[in-house]
Amino acid sequence: MSVIILLIAISLAIALFFLASFIWAVRTGQFDDTCTPSLRMLADDERSIRAVPDSETKPTSKSP
Repeated sequence: MSVIILLIAISLAIALFFLASFIWAVRTGQFDDTCTPSLRMLADDERSIRAVPDSETKPTSKSP
């Protein structure tokens, strides 16, 4: 019977440890943004976009 009480005490101590670890992780922001890191690799990098000069974007008009 004393073994059961000892096992219950140990399991409660372990459960409290994991609960405290989870609360600490939530308060320090570990679970704030779970979607963006997995989608970041799919987004275009702004530095890789080539800047188009103004002369290419303006229509050229030929005078008769």
